[in-house]
Amino acid sequence: MKIALYGATGTIGRRIAQEALSRGHQVTAIARNPEGFELKHQNLKVVAGDANEPASVAQVAAGHDAVVTAIGPKQGEATEVLTGIAKSLVTGAQRAGVRRLVVVGGAGGLEAAPGLRVVDTPSFPAAWKPIALAHIAAYDVFRQADLDWTFFAPPALIQPGERTGKYRTGTDQLLTDAKGNSAISAEDYSVALIDELEKPKFLRRRFTAAY
Repeated sequence: MKIALYGATGTIGRRIAQEALSRGHQVTAIARNPEGFELKHQNLKVVAGDANEPASVAQVAAGHDAVVTAIGPKQGEATEVLTGIAKSLVTGAQRAGVRRLVVVGGAGGLEAAPGLRVVDTPSFPAAWKPIALAHIAAYDVFRQADLDWTFFAPPALIQPGERTGKYRTGTDQLLTDAKGNSAISAEDYSVALIDELEKPKFLRRRFTAAY
């Protein structure tokens, strides 16, 4: 596949690129400052682009089979930042004729219990609420899009670790193990994302993965 990847310089985005390249896919990494991208591969192309500009998205995405975004808001950024990017990506992908869109989302909108979102639980860190709410707002944008979108929410904890190739999937509920842990490595999260690209099971819906 030819994959246009936004957010490839981040912790998760970089691992998504590596996983895709290891499987023989072609990856176009889009960054505002492409000269700072360190990953090198014969099937990797790094180009300048702005996720906030639909015209830029359309130009870069043209000719690709899928657009993947691993862009997340930074601490202190308003919800409008991520929703603006979401709208731009949707419009740009539509203009480019790219139907497939996979989004690295947040866990805050998943259900910790029936009717109770993770972000609304008493133990959810206050400092992370703005980012969680931004992802939830972006999800509302994507799920109204006339595209074959997938919103991939991580578990409660995602961080660099080991690639095992093993994971469980769920939909709108936070996944936990027998000890109550909800976690996955960034490497196995990337495995699950590329698996979904290759063999879609969650078209036009949200899903999550964890151990």
